[in-house]
Order: sequence, then C-alpha cells, then structure tokens
Amino acid sequence: MDTGTTAFMLLSTALVFLMTPALAFFYGGLSRRKNVVNTMYMSLGVTGIVGVTWTFIGWSLAYGGNSHNPVIGGVNQLFGHGLLDTVLSPDETAAYPPLLDFGFQLAFAFITASIIGGALAGRMRFTAFALFIFIWSIVVYPLLAHMVWSGDNSLIGGKIGALDFAGGDVVHISSGLTGLIVAIFLGKRRGYGSFTYRSHNVPAVALGAGLLWFGWFGFNGGSAFAPDEVAVLALVNTMVAPTAAMLSWICVEWIRTGSPTLVGACSGIIAGLVVITPAAGFVDMWAALVMGFLVSPMCYWAISYLKPRLGYDDALDAFGLHGIGGILGGIFTGIFCVPELSWTQYGGLLYTGDFHLLWAQVLGIIVTVLFVGVLTCCIVLFVRFIVNDLRVSAREEAEGVDVYQHHEAAYPAYDGLD
Repeated sequence: MDTGTTAFMLLSTALVFLMTPALAFFYGGLSRRKNVVNTMYMSLGVTGIVGVTWTFIGWSLAYGGNSHNPVIGGVNQLFGHGLLDTVLSPDETAAYPPLLDFGFQLAFAFITASIIGGALAGRMRFTAFALFIFIWSIVVYPLLAHMVWSGDNSLIGGKIGALDFAGGDVVHISSGLTGLIVAIFLGKRRGYGSFTYRSHNVPAVALGAGLLWFGWFGFNGGSAFAPDEVAVLALVNTMVAPTAAMLSWICVEWIRTGSPTLVGACSGIIAGLVVITPAAGFVDMWAALVMGFLVSPMCYWAISYLKPRLGYDDALDAFGLHGIGGILGGIFTGIFCVPELSWTQYGGLLYTGDFHLLWAQVLGIIVTVLFVGVLTCCIVLFVRFIVNDLRVSAREEAEGVDVYQHHEAAYPAYDGLD
C-alpha cells in the first residue's frame, strides 16, 4: 500500500462528503423561509437512505460481478461482501485499500441524490420523496455508474467510448434530468408565474457555494485516484473554470437586469464546477476558461427563458444548472480533450479534426438521458400509485411545508414575532 495515495483518497472522500451538507445550505438559502427545513432535509435526509441502499446492493450493482455485463454489475458483493478481506489481507500491489473506493463512490452517490431535491422544493411530500430516492438509488444510479465507469465492457464508457472524468453523466445529467421529470409530474408551485420567488437567505447561498467549491476539489481531483499530474490538472481546472463562469454570469445578469447579484455569482460558480466535471482531467487550462465563459450564458438562458417558455417548475434550478451544465461539459470534452490525456485512442475535435470522440460524447449523453428518463418516469408512476399523491395539500403549500411535514421551523417565533 502507498500511504501517500491512501491519504490522498481519504481526504478526497471527506471533501466529496462535505458537498452534501454544503448543498443543503445552498438550496436552503435559495428556498422560501417557510420551506427551509424541508429543502435542507431533502439534501441531508438522502444520506440515510443512500447509505443503506449503497451498502446493501448499490455498490455491488455498480462495481460487483465480473464487469462483462455492459449495463449491470453483480450481486456478489451485497453488504460489501469481500471488502473486509482487503483490510485483513491487503493486496501489496494495490495503491490503497479497495474499501476506500466503496467510501469514495458512496460520497458521490450522496451528492447525486441530494441534487434532485432542488427541483422539487416546496411541494413534494417527504414520504413520497424518500420512497422515490430509495428506489432510484438502487435502480438508476448504480447501473449508470456501472455503464460509465466499470471498464472496457461498460456500455457508455467502454463500448461507446464516452469520457466522463468525475461525473458529468453519472452525477449531473442524471440528477438534473431526474429532478426535472419529477417536477413535471408534481406540477407547478402555488402561484408560480404570478409572483416572484426570492431567495430568503443570501449569505447561506454564498456559504453553500463556497463549501461546494471546496469539496469539488476532492470530487474532481480525487477522480484521478492518485496524487499525480492528472490530479493536479483536475484540481487547477476546478479552480479556473468556475472563475470564468462566475464572471460571465455576472456580465450576462448585469446586462439583462441592470445589476449583478451575489446569488447570480454563486450560480455561475456552480455552473462552472458542473461543466468542468466531465473534462477536469482531460483539458488544458485555457479550455477550462473557455468552457466556464460559455456555460453560464447557456445555463442563464435555460433558467430565465427556457423554463418560463416551456412552463416547467424546476424550483431551485437543479436541471438548469446541473442538467444543462452536465450536457455542455460532456460535449465540450469531445471538442477540447487533449489526445494524450484521453482514456481512449481518440482526442478532441479541436486537436485531431476527428469527430469520433465528439460523437461518442453525444451518444453517451443520449443513452444517459434515455436510460434515466425512462426509469425515472416508471419510478415516479410507481411511487404515485403507492402513496396516492406525490404532492402536499394546498393548505400545507400555502402555509409552509416545514410545519406540516416536519413539525419544526428554521426560524422559530420569539415573543410572537417571526
């Protein structure tokens, strides 16, 4: 075992885990005051569900079996069967204990499920949400992780040849699209379109965005699985892309509304982090800047124009940031990937003039969208059948989901004031 690599992966795992409570602050600040507890609960509460499903079967479905099946792993590692043996009788050729992979990937599963709740804030029954996440974390996430990251025989990463360094398909497109689909099934929030929903706590938004950025260094850097040159490149690109995205978001917002906002700047940071995720270890720093500058106008357009135009209610813009940003990141990887850094024999269009990698990236995104979309619709219909109604009552929505669903408030009244 290499103690340096082990320490690196331990730190990366802790940083990725930090992203889940960070997202809770980010979403909690964006939500309405009467729904803060529920919104944060949908981010933090998933850890209890996903931790159990991942340990029981998710890890095995994603990385168990013999890796010959392109879509699904196996059931030979239920409850992490065999992983303890790697601690008791370590493989001297391994750089770090394989059990650490289990924890690192569990942190990824946490943050992926947490993102989904951002689209549903303020109107979904927590019972329905919990049941949905329970099923989704078994049926969708592990299989998609297998299809992208399980090796040469995997459908998306192997047979199609699409590159996803740290989760553009697996994390961001899957969670953003899932949130959008469930939001459509739920319907619009009460009064949506007739009045403006304002972020109730901007400092919490900034705190969440800052902690997310910090945790993202483990998210992208740790995906190199070694403290080497690729990890350094991924970390630096994780610093560079969000700065460009934040700046371009500020410019677009300033031009369109006449004033820059801190919430807008934080949204730009998230867009930049999302777009660089699939490309972090594949592109040069100048390309990371270009990707950052380009992603914010597209995400801003999706949020400010596409969403009202199509009429869907993605409450905290999970799809607008993660779904759109993840799709763009995958496409940009096919354009800007340095050939020498590619996991396949193909480099980016800009370097090689060959469309092969770009087409593989697009095809991988299409497969991801179809796979996640079909299964998510089936799960939503099943959950609706089981619980009868996905949505809280009109009274609960009007007076606040926190009090009715959780019997607590983020800001209790003192002396009759609230």
